[in-house]
Amino acid sequence: MDDTPDGPAQDLLADVFARDCTSRGAFESVTAKWASLVLLALGESTFRFNALRRKVDGVSEKMLAQTLQTLERDGMVTREVLTAIPPRVEYELTPLGAAIAARLRDLADLLEASVADVEASRREHAQR
Repeated sequence: MDDTPDGPAQDLLADVFARDCTSRGAFESVTAKWASLVLLALGESTFRFNALRRKVDGVSEKMLAQTLQTLERDGMVTREVLTAIPPRVEYELTPLGAAIAARLRDLADLLEASVADVEASRREHAQR
């Protein structure tokens, strides 16, 4: 008797709640503070490294480099080396990165519109 389940193999089903699922690792990468901000920035435009660092205020050079490498590894960002003197490197979103950035933009817009509510809640919480 064949004990294989009907349908796709269990290891092919994506489940962000499953510890070893690729989608969970990508979710963790995307929801890291710097990665989310980088994706939001690149959702606005293509950036060179230093311009992106200025846009994402507070990120260190090392953390930005690591974040870009992770996003590139996961297929969300492309890195293009332009032949110029001096050589230039530009970063832009892939279609997957653009889709993720659009959803992050919705979240960022909601949070920006809710700043007064968040601040009021924080004041109230601090007085307890």
